[in-house]
Amino acid sequence: MAAVFGRRLRRGAVTTAVAAAAVAALAASQAPGVTDVPRDERAGASGATPPPEDSATGNSPYYTDLPPLNTPVPPTGAPTGGDSDAAVAGGIPATVLDAYKKAESSLAASKPGCNLPWQLLAAIGKVESGQARGGRVDANGTTLKPILGPVLNGNGFAKITDTDNGAYDSDTTHDRAVGPMQFIPSTWDTWAQDGNGDGKKNPNNIYDAALAAGHYLCASDRDLSDESGGGDLHKAILSYNHSTEYLTTVLTWLEYYRKGTHEIPDGTGVLPDDRSDGGRPSISPSPVPGGSGSPSPKPSKPSKPSNPGTDKPGSGNPSEPGSGGSTGPTTPPSGGGSESPDPTPSPTDRVSRLEDAGTGKLSATAGDAFAGRVVVRTESASGSAVAKVQVKFAIVGDTDARFDGGTTSATVTTSATGKATAPVIKAGEKSGEFTVRATVVGRSLPGLDYTATVTARQADALARTDDKALTCVPGTEFADQVEVKATYKGAVADRVAATATMVTSATDATANDKGPYFKDADGKPVRTLKALKTDADGVLKLPKMYADDTAGTYLLRITTAGGATLTVELKVAAPVA
Repeated sequence: MAAVFGRRLRRGAVTTAVAAAAVAALAASQAPGVTDVPRDERAGASGATPPPEDSATGNSPYYTDLPPLNTPVPPTGAPTGGDSDAAVAGGIPATVLDAYKKAESSLAASKPGCNLPWQLLAAIGKVESGQARGGRVDANGTTLKPILGPVLNGNGFAKITDTDNGAYDSDTTHDRAVGPMQFIPSTWDTWAQDGNGDGKKNPNNIYDAALAAGHYLCASDRDLSDESGGGDLHKAILSYNHSTEYLTTVLTWLEYYRKGTHEIPDGTGVLPDDRSDGGRPSISPSPVPGGSGSPSPKPSKPSKPSNPGTDKPGSGNPSEPGSGGSTGPTTPPSGGGSESPDPTPSPTDRVSRLEDAGTGKLSATAGDAFAGRVVVRTESASGSAVAKVQVKFAIVGDTDARFDGGTTSATVTTSATGKATAPVIKAGEKSGEFTVRATVVGRSLPGLDYTATVTARQADALARTDDKALTCVPGTEFADQVEVKATYKGAVADRVAATATMVTSATDATANDKGPYFKDADGKPVRTLKALKTDADGVLKLPKMYADDTAGTYLLRITTAGGATLTVELKVAAPVA
């Protein structure tokens, strides 16, 4: 008994010293207008006045224990020596720690300007639920038993009538905070995330809850690297629970975890002893058989209900397991002032999905503008349109197609109907398929991909620009060059690819091995010319032609993309005497 008493006394001394230092530091940097509510009022003691309306959490109880006396063990180490309870208390259960770090990584990608440290999630998770009640979670990160805050019936806490029909908190009359990060149902509906990729958004899952808490803390474009008094870090913490004691406690754990912590097995964490309402949880996590330094079960006598008539299962009485967390983030307080920023989600944070909104067929001929345009719509979880959201459209793939202005990406803000329409795309000269991708700027939501097709320029008709006969004497050059004009559906077919070949016969399109020929760059005879192209007026003028010593009548065939074909007769003969 003496040993236990000594350990308690030492913890109390450390708590007092750390708290005093933290409060002193906050005294000069206090966010303007933030005031504490006396502990008995926050706890909902008998006869206490209702919590102030600008409380973001309903002033529910939270754990006030501060870090242990011994120096933190680096993340790669293991606790050695010293007070085993303190060593375990300072560690973070493996799955819970993994969830915090994965949330940090996700936010670093989707909201890099927020600079969210995983240690902040760990500090809040410690204060709200004792790290998911000492890491009592399954392999997927879901708590073995639901963690519920007190009933928010206005009796010492905020009064929030049921918003989820009991779906999350099993209470169809009032709301209760849920899960390891203690979200109330209405707030969860706004900030819910799927942190473990199982396709579900569960407030009782530490991966989902940690990622949601990260998004909540990053609301209003906060930069959590701003740790000045009244800066974004303090504002974010105060938006979770509007109390300087809460702020002090979270900041103290944040500093502790930054100095180094260690991983402990799931289910071996020590549930905190002290809460802001003076109560204690009725159970502690079970020890691991044969484990060194594991806490012993220490059931305590249920504390006396502070509000008569609430001491029943699910009532949120402090003696109920899991009721130690605060209510977590709530809907924005009215008249909260600049000291506690409105946590109302930005339009971007409200977006739950990106949907197609009537995109037309994306096809065009090379060099032409696409008639169809990509149109998308940003929607909330309930399916309503979300305006003022930035949507990025990007051209992806091996293509020279470009948006108006010659860019490969463009950002468009959604209208009042939640729609964003991509700029017109102009096809380049490269034919084939590419992708137009739409994504929400600032969110890691699945994007939408659209296939766009560029067809080569075409001609469906070819005609000579004159009707002169094409003749020459063997061993000389033709006096005239062949000139043709291409059209497509009666219009000029400009920049259309063409091929010219001295064919063997009308029925044999292979290149002839005798008769007229062209010359290549080295002056050598060639009887097929590729990579020809009509000019801006659809005209193609072939190079000079030459005849070998073989007299006869020959055929020149010109073909274009699109199927246009023209056969021209060439005669090689000695002049008539």
